[in-house]
Amino acid sequence: MSYARVRIRDNVAEYGDDPRMLAASHRHDPLFVISVAAELADMHPQTLRQYDRLGLVTPRRQGGRHRRYSPYDIEQLRQIQQLSQEGVSLEGIRRIIALQNRVEELEEQVGELRHALREAHGGSRVFAVGSRGDVVTVTRGQRPRPSGRELIVWRSSRS
Repeated sequence: MSYARVRIRDNVAEYGDDPRMLAASHRHDPLFVISVAAELADMHPQTLRQYDRLGLVTPRRQGGRHRRYSPYDIEQLRQIQQLSQEGVSLEGIRRIIALQNRVEELEEQVGELRHALREAHGGSRVFAVGSRGDVVTVTRGQRPRPSGRELIVWRSSRS
């Protein structure tokens, strides 16, 4: 496995021409040993070990023992450092990170669901409220059942 050449300039990591560092899909690849990660995050390696024990940042393990940090882990370490300097307790930081991770998971899930909907309906969707209050999908140009109680509540912006 080859590792990215990293240069530190003004406490900012420069990854050179390594395309793995530019692609979002490789944000979670374990690239850095603890000494490099500590230098990138401007922290002492022992601080990184403590954060690992507390569950604030959980690097992957190589061979079950050696920690490997990803670019995402480095971002989290920098955020932890900033929040700590602003006076947020470690428990508060843990909660903030947990909530941010949950938001990211939900945003990914919403994106996947939107994609699935677009594929399932070909991008042409109209929703209406059925006579029993349920939401029904009707195709463009189709009207809900003529009970007189249905109301169109949303139309795709691609009309």
